[in-house]
Amino acid sequence: MTDRIVIAGASGFIGAFLVSAFHAEGAEVFTIGRRGSDATWGDPMAIGRVLDGADLLVNLAGKSVNCRYTPSNRAEIIRSRVETTRELSAAIMGCEHPPPLWINSSTATIYRHAEDQPMTESTGEIGTGFSVSVARAWEEALFADDLPSTRRIALRMAIVLGDGSALIPLIRLARFGLGGAQLDGRWFSTASRRAAGTFHVFRARHGRQRFSWVHIADVLAIIRFLRTHAELDGPINAAAPGVSDSRTLMAMLRRIVRMPVGLPAPRWMLEIGSAVIRTETELVLKSRWVVPERLLAAGYRFEFPELQTALRDVIERRKA
Repeated sequence: MTDRIVIAGASGFIGAFLVSAFHAEGAEVFTIGRRGSDATWGDPMAIGRVLDGADLLVNLAGKSVNCRYTPSNRAEIIRSRVETTRELSAAIMGCEHPPPLWINSSTATIYRHAEDQPMTESTGEIGTGFSVSVARAWEEALFADDLPSTRRIALRMAIVLGDGSALIPLIRLARFGLGGAQLDGRWFSTASRRAAGTFHVFRARHGRQRFSWVHIADVLAIIRFLRTHAELDGPINAAAPGVSDSRTLMAMLRRIVRMPVGLPAPRWMLEIGSAVIRTETELVLKSRWVVPERLLAAGYRFEFPELQTALRDVIERRKA
């Protein structure tokens, strides 16, 4: 029997990758989104139709966090995650044949800035600030309703490496000789940024903030793995075991693109640059040290467990 798979929020590079991969496997794939989808947000009848009888729901919906955290952007970042998750939950409650598995995107940013120890599902410490509050609200919406026939997983994804990911600007910087470490440092704050939880506090020195990541091929493989392991539900860390740091990441990129020079980027430069391109320094300065404890314990074997191999694969595929 052909699998019926529903991807919500399929317009991003992860969603497009999953849709293509599941189509290639012969699955019947439906999408929920805005324009050009099989069902659109705000249309509960249409969402219910595509979900009823589905074998798998994967929800990736949410405004990109690669933006300035203005009040309007913060509101949309939260709304686009929480409200869509609630819509899906309400639609599942009305299904005659609800999907047996719902994998909802979450983020490894839910954990605190960590340089001292890895964050696992059992021992990880939830952080503070705007990004963490988004992740908590997202997961709370996922698990809020009673859905006895649907197993739910919050996939706490680290930075996903692939063609179209946040890695691509770093590759370009490395090729132009600007691929040094992103160096944290002291920077002035404002009362409004502190109140909103959007100010990054200086902690990591010398570009040693941890860099947790996962190859997009492993995201697909993890989803397949979770389908066959009914004992797994709740939060799951989707991060490769080969954690690195900013300095090592950039050094690897320079070697792969054969650029011997890599000028570092100190905090003041990052703050000015991020303001110009309308993003936030937290995305590169927060130390994310996340370990996939539950996946490893269940027997999952990563296709790309080490960073250098993953980087080479992404770069070679872009060349091809």
